Amino acid sequence: MTSMRAAAEQFLSQRRIAVTGVSRDAATHGGNPVYVRLRERGYEVFAINPNAETVEGDPAYPSLSAVPGGVDAVVVATAPAHALGTVQEAEQLGVRYIWMHRGPGGGSVSPEAAAYGREHGMTVLAGGCPLMFGPTSDGGHRFMCRMLQLTGAVPRTV
Repeated sequence: MTSMRAAAEQFLSQRRIAVTGVSRDAATHGGNPVYVRLRERGYEVFAINPNAETVEGDPAYPSLSAVPGGVDAVVVATAPAHALGTVQEAEQLGVRYIWMHRGPGGGSVSPEAAAYGREHGMTVLAGGCPLMFGPTSDGGHRFMCRMLQLTGAVPRTV
């Protein structure tokens, strides 16, 4: 098993990252802060939302396969019911890194999608948030990470 910290470091070493479920209404969705922080920290990020043409002032794409040049990693920030389809599409495209976002609430984690990804050789981080680790983190997210590890919302291993 790989530690969550090591898996997060591996994930965040990827430079082209798609964030699924980024909303046109930034105040209503956890994917937007992840998208914005990744962009601010120099990542090439792609908003995936089949119902929007732009998100956070950037073009939005209806699917992972619509992103020109592809992506290296995917943050799943949709309802868990959509996670399996996203992981399957990512696997078909050769994406090896998936992060299913989960903070204090239910988040985007789908045990079925996580199992599918792992069975197909993908690194799947099923819980937590990219803003809790490495170059994208801040004090508040690091504190939240420690607290959520106690509840299991942030796993210790992947």
